[in-house]
Amino acid sequence: MITITEAAASHLHALLKSKGASPDEQGLRLYVERGGCAGMSYAMAVGEPQATDIAVEKDGVRVYIDADSQEYLSGVQLDYEDALNDSGFKIENPNAARSCGCGTSFEPTKEDKEPEFDPETMSGSVCGGDS
Repeated sequence: MITITEAAASHLHALLKSKGASPDEQGLRLYVERGGCAGMSYAMAVGEPQATDIAVEKDGVRVYIDADSQEYLSGVQLDYEDALNDSGFKIENPNAARSCGCGTSFEPTKEDKEPEFDPETMSGSVCGGDS
């Protein structure tokens, strides 16, 4: 379903520990919501799995994929980058026709349709990202 990099697993383990959460009971819930400057936004939260979630495990930590988000997140890679000006979980999504400059929102691909694209909102400036 998804790929979790070593860096993402390591950071998730540290994050759960800092929150006093047990990796056996909680993990990172990953889902998409309507909104953002490209149409859909990624959302994440530490929490317990829901009954319909799909769990992906790596190095003793779990990422839970929301059932309604599975079609948008199939094949994604979850990574973690620790950079001076932009640290955090990063998602590389092969299902994204276009992504906003901030990296938190995307437009999903649609069969037989050209992506809708507004350069004014896809620059990243609307959501605080770099152009």
